[in-house]
Amino acid sequence: MKKIAGRSAKQVASRTRGLVERYRIEKGKRFRLADVDPSDTGDLEAEDADRAKELLALGVEMLATLQDMLYAQNRWSVLLVFQAMDAAGKDGTIKHVMSGVNPQGVEVYSFKQPSAEDLDHDFLWRCLKWVPERGRIGIFNRSHYEEVLIARVHPEVLERQQLPPQLVTKKIWEERYESIRDFEHHLARNGTVILKFFLHVSKAEQKRRFLARLEAPEKNWKFSASDVRERGHWKAYQQAYQDAIRATAAPYAPWFVVPADHKWFTRLVVAAAVVEAMLGLGLHYPEVGREQHRALQAARRELLRGS
Repeated sequence: MKKIAGRSAKQVASRTRGLVERYRIEKGKRFRLADVDPSDTGDLEAEDADRAKELLALGVEMLATLQDMLYAQNRWSVLLVFQAMDAAGKDGTIKHVMSGVNPQGVEVYSFKQPSAEDLDHDFLWRCLKWVPERGRIGIFNRSHYEEVLIARVHPEVLERQQLPPQLVTKKIWEERYESIRDFEHHLARNGTVILKFFLHVSKAEQKRRFLARLEAPEKNWKFSASDVRERGHWKAYQQAYQDAIRATAAPYAPWFVVPADHKWFTRLVVAAAVVEAMLGLGLHYPEVGREQHRALQAARRELLRGS
């Protein structure tokens, strides 16, 4: 890996590895959402924000190089899943962390309300269509996890999915967790690296951000009256997230529960997690064989002879 700002990629990554490990969940049995402070900034203080932005910039540059190798090697794919309460900063995090990558190698898909066609299929179908192909990074802004989050908090969502009544039992959430685990394990066994991020914002910070959207005309478009209504289900959502993370965290598809009250810190942790995972793939540009090298040299000579 090349040097960046006088440092090797691995040296830069080592500075943020502790942040990544602090929030990684691979075994969710004992996980408690209440144990993660949304305002936590690890070992960094508010005055370290500028240094964190510098590290983020280095991480973005590293990610651009790694993504180029991923595309050239065409062996692995990477799927980044983002889940959060409203105003936790998913869009901004995706924008900043992925700002340096080649758009040809990245695809962001935002999952809105399911269409009539979506509802005529199983709950994983619409996400399966957008799984990244080899050599590419796919980003899910919300995802298949909505089917164990919003569908659990709002029973009417589940009713619209047209399931046979006898299949809607008390076991339905455990059954869906099992389906999600099988789906993600299948992807992992076929070369898709899966990283799942829950951006954990506090209720107080969410309120502050909502008010900021209302008070700034240029941000009004980000606000919906339904955002306030959903705050009334805060506890139910927190329980649903905790249960989903507990049930689906795995070494092949870890969760990162990232404090989201400080955007600069959220972005740094996400970038560090993605870079560390991609460094672990041993990515490199394809090597040119002897015959291909001869062909390239012949092409070079022909170009030099020509006008």
